[in-house]
Amino acid sequence: MVDGRRIHPGLNYADAVSFPVTRMRRLRRTGVLRDLVRETSLQPRHLISPMFIQAGAAAPRTPIPAMPGVDHLSIDAAVEEAGRCAELGIPGVLLFGLPAAKDEEGSGAWDDEGVVQLATRAIKAAHPDLLVVTDLCLCEYTSHGHCGVLRDGHVDNDATLDLLARTAVAQAEAGADIVAPSDMMDGRVGHLRAALDEHGLADTPIMAYSAKFASAFYGPFRVAADSAPATGDRRGYQMDPANGDEALREVALDVEEGADIVMVKPALPYLDVVRRVKDATSLPVAAYNVSGEYSMVKAAAAAGMLDERAAVLELLTGIRRAGADIVITYHAKDAASWLT
Repeated sequence: MVDGRRIHPGLNYADAVSFPVTRMRRLRRTGVLRDLVRETSLQPRHLISPMFIQAGAAAPRTPIPAMPGVDHLSIDAAVEEAGRCAELGIPGVLLFGLPAAKDEEGSGAWDDEGVVQLATRAIKAAHPDLLVVTDLCLCEYTSHGHCGVLRDGHVDNDATLDLLARTAVAQAEAGADIVAPSDMMDGRVGHLRAALDEHGLADTPIMAYSAKFASAFYGPFRVAADSAPATGDRRGYQMDPANGDEALREVALDVEEGADIVMVKPALPYLDVVRRVKDATSLPVAAYNVSGEYSMVKAAAAAGMLDERAAVLELLTGIRRAGADIVITYHAKDAASWLT
C-alpha cells in the first residue's frame, strides 16, 4: 500500500504514486492523438537518394543483384531517376560514378568529362532545384580499388589530398551543390576548402564523411560501385568499429577544417555515435543507411520475415530519433512514396 492505495503488480513506487492520475496510454488511444504528440518526424525532405551512374552504359538501367530495386543507370536514366525523386519531395541525390576506364591515380575522378561531372550537368539542367551531392573519393576510379595513391602497398595520405582537391573543383565547377569527401584522409576537409575557395567556389558546401567506419555492411555497395580493394583492406584509414571517442575527434577536426555538414556511416550499428555527434556539434548531421543495411531488409522482406514498409519506416525514424538531420538511404523513393 502507498498512501492508502494498493500497488499494482509490476509498478515501482514512483509509478504507484502517480497511478491512476497518470496513464501513459491515454495519448496512444487513437492515431490522431499519437500523431499530435509524436516527438520525431520523418518526411521526404529528410532523405537523400544515392544513385550509381555508369559511363557508356549499354542499357538505361541494369539491375544490381546484391541490391534489389537499385540499378546501374545511364546518364539519361539518372536524369529520369532524379526527376522521380523531385516529384516525391526528396530534396537531393548522391552520385557515385562508374568510369569507362581506371588507372593507378584514379584520374577519371577529376576529368571534366567524367561520368559524375556529365551526370551532374545533365541533372542540374533538367532539375535545377534538386540538390546534386557528389561523392568525392578515388576508390571507384583507381585500378587497385583503394581511396588514394598507393606507395609501397599503403595509401599515401598527403599525395592523395591534391587529387581529391582536383576532384572537388571539377565536381563543383560541373554544378554540384555539395561535395562529399568519403576517403577518410587526414586533413582532407581543410585541403578541399582551400582549393574550392581559391577557384571561386567558396559557396560550395562540404558534407564530410567524418566518422566512416571500416564496416562489414559495405559489401553490396562495393559490388555495385566496382570498388573493392584488389589487395588488403581499408582499415588503415577507415575507423575501427569499436571506437566512439575517436569518432568525436574526427568530427571535431572536420568542423575545425571547415565542414558544413558532418556524417556518420553506417547508420544502424552506430546510432549511439550519431547521438553523440549531434550533441557535440551545432552542425547538421547526416547518417548513411548503407547498402548492407538496405539489402538485409530486402532479403528479410523477400523471405516473408518482416513487413518491409513497416520495417523501413521504423528504422529511418530511429535514425532520425538518434539525431540525424539528413538520412542517405536507398529506401528513399519507397519511403517518400509511403510518407506522401
